[in-house]
Amino acid sequence: MDYKVKDIKLAEQGKLKISWAEDHMPVMMKIQDDFRKNKPFKGLTIGCCLHVTKETAVLMKTLTAGGAKVGLCQSNPLSTQDDVAAALAEEGIHVYAWRSCNNEEYYWSVNQILDLKPNITIDDGADLISVIHSKRQELIKDVYAGQEETTTGVIRLRAMERDHALKYPIIAINDTPTKHMFDNYYGTGQSTIDGILRSTNIMFAGKTVVVGGYGYCGSGIALRAKGMGSNVIVTEVDPVKALKALMDGYQVMPMKEVAKVGDIFVTSTGDKTIIGEEHFNFMKDGAIVANSGHFNVEIDVRGLEKIAKSKKTIRENTVEYTLKNGKKIYLLAEGRLVNLAAAEGHPCEIMDMSFAGHALSAEYVVKNHKNLDNKVYIVPENIDKEIAKLKLESMGIKIDELTPEQEKYLNSWKEGT
Repeated sequence: MDYKVKDIKLAEQGKLKISWAEDHMPVMMKIQDDFRKNKPFKGLTIGCCLHVTKETAVLMKTLTAGGAKVGLCQSNPLSTQDDVAAALAEEGIHVYAWRSCNNEEYYWSVNQILDLKPNITIDDGADLISVIHSKRQELIKDVYAGQEETTTGVIRLRAMERDHALKYPIIAINDTPTKHMFDNYYGTGQSTIDGILRSTNIMFAGKTVVVGGYGYCGSGIALRAKGMGSNVIVTEVDPVKALKALMDGYQVMPMKEVAKVGDIFVTSTGDKTIIGEEHFNFMKDGAIVANSGHFNVEIDVRGLEKIAKSKKTIRENTVEYTLKNGKKIYLLAEGRLVNLAAAEGHPCEIMDMSFAGHALSAEYVVKNHKNLDNKVYIVPENIDKEIAKLKLESMGIKIDELTPEQEKYLNSWKEGT
């Protein structure tokens, strides 16, 4: 069987969603046209472990247009859109993804992709890379390079590089400006609020929103919450980021203190146990807790279960925990990334740039993999600027160009005051 999805009969519904995405991802469609003509991936296999959304579908179709044999599995148990997975299966993509898979099924799906013997891996969370390095090392000899989409995955991969454990090159898509300055900041900000609203339909105005972490994702969440009329408080461990949050107009406090006053808590750090048992006990009756980091480790769900005397699903993606002290806490999306588990993830217009980074970096890998060491690389600057240029053109925006005199001045040290 070349695929495993929830229900292949959902394909027609998924195709409509993909069509919507294609209409709102002009950069990807331009790249897709170029790939269809040039076939940069002819004879190659690309294995992907990504959130299975309508935007991801456009990337899969773009890689296929370039001549690749493409496999796709889910990168999170709750982030698959089943109708999109069915539509991709009908397109001939080797899809192994369905919403609410368990841990055993998840890694079965990962291994189905690895059985295709990919030449390039594309990850969101580094699970393909991790399994290849730990359990499928026989595949390493055929891998040109890998690509990583998200902050959490890049953190893991840089740790592997430091430990000299990385056995093939990685392109850190997350670290290129046209990804993290837009996807992480604007995309995560909007989609996280969207996920919380779909789960609760609460009013943000007048609420105290606690944002755990003030990186690109956390700062984007804080900005959108503030824009909706919330009082935003940030928690941080990095003094520079804490200072930035303070000067951006937010209060900055330790989680132990802010646990007593927050109405809505959102974590987005890439680390574990940001909210734990010690914090739950201090929270207000009715506090809402959500996570927007990649893995479900930022909120200590086991600790919450331990101190709860009962729980019940009160709304879709919302579980009400009644603590032994009588207070109620609402956990969203099982503590998994709320923007994809409870909503649709980032808007198409944002993923247009992020996935353009993957598509063009994959083409770069094919041309340059023999010259790459087993290191984590950033996306070449010319690719990043090309993506931004194409995006501006698609929006009808024109910008200035340097004159020869200006260019000479910028590249010279001889002319001073």
